[in-house]
Amino acid sequence: MANKKIRVLVVDDSSLVRAVLSDMIEATPDMQLAGTAANGEQALAKIETLHPDVITLDVQMPKMDGLQTLDALLARRPMPVVMVSSLTSFGAETTFEALQRGAVDYVAKPEGDLESKSLWRQDILRKVRIAAGTDIAKLLARRLHRANLAAGTSAKPIDKRPTSSAASSVSSLADKCIVIGISTGGPPALASLLSAIQGPLPPMVIVQHMPASFTGPFAARLDKLGPIRVKEAATGDILEPNHAYVAPGGLHLQLRRHLRGAKVLIREGDPVSGHRPSVDVAMLCAAEIYGDRSLGLIMTGMGRDGVEGCRAIRAAGGYVLGQDGATSDVYGMNKAAFQEGHVDRQFSLDDTAATIIAQVRKQWPWDRHLACHEQRTMS
Repeated sequence: MANKKIRVLVVDDSSLVRAVLSDMIEATPDMQLAGTAANGEQALAKIETLHPDVITLDVQMPKMDGLQTLDALLARRPMPVVMVSSLTSFGAETTFEALQRGAVDYVAKPEGDLESKSLWRQDILRKVRIAAGTDIAKLLARRLHRANLAAGTSAKPIDKRPTSSAASSVSSLADKCIVIGISTGGPPALASLLSAIQGPLPPMVIVQHMPASFTGPFAARLDKLGPIRVKEAATGDILEPNHAYVAPGGLHLQLRRHLRGAKVLIREGDPVSGHRPSVDVAMLCAAEIYGDRSLGLIMTGMGRDGVEGCRAIRAAGGYVLGQDGATSDVYGMNKAAFQEGHVDRQFSLDDTAATIIAQVRKQWPWDRHLACHEQRTMS
């Protein structure tokens, strides 16, 4: 969109939010306010004449809610949509559903005076720019493909109890760790991964850039998708195999040594690599504690968070996998890590679960160790 201003249609039932967003866009040199709408019906009517490049869409509106409006917009004229959500569990759940259906990204309305929230303003403008540069046809095809795959796996009953052989092998994975760093496009990608992956696996730490009130509902949503137990991480959690721990929004997730593995420390602090939680913080801890028993995954997202963490994991003897550009909603964090030589191998999103399982078995062949143990026990 070089030399062309990004035309934005603001859709929100709050006159205050419409005014704040409109003023922000009009004051931004590379953007232009195409218009505003107070509800979904108005938005559908206005896109025919205003031809916006990006739409900011409120989640909760009268007449047509955000999901209904999103579906109608994408069916009529597919275009990049950034959801604007309230900081509530309902807002979070609706936002995750919107991302599955084809919204490019989302921002959460902060509490208090919107006009004074500079970081919120920067976040919206950054995500509008990202959305404007998105190939919406490819994104919608990827989201539809993932949704179909998830629907196929969700029909199968989920049993989170390990088999006897898996339970025996889990102990050999307790001193190992997988750390996943992800941002824009992360919720649908992680849903696809957790729907498909099977244990036994080492403990997994997930750092997804997300607001504080969203990570709890997000972890609960992921927990319903497959056999891996998923929870929002809390201070004192001891990392266990076949469990995934989601870093709480707005806080850093660190790890501390504990017996053969690690336990979680959640803390406040300044943003690192522009984010809190930061992928770099979690990966640096994993590299220090686990060394060559660490596996890093750097996935879709804007910026550089995770680049230093990937470097540290490889320097400690661990291994790093990076999502490829073709299947990333935003090829940013993973691109930077790959171009700077901190990724051992790239993978396609559809192959994420199989790639992790294969790497775990290659890097830590627990089945061979178990077989040797069982042979010694019998002799």
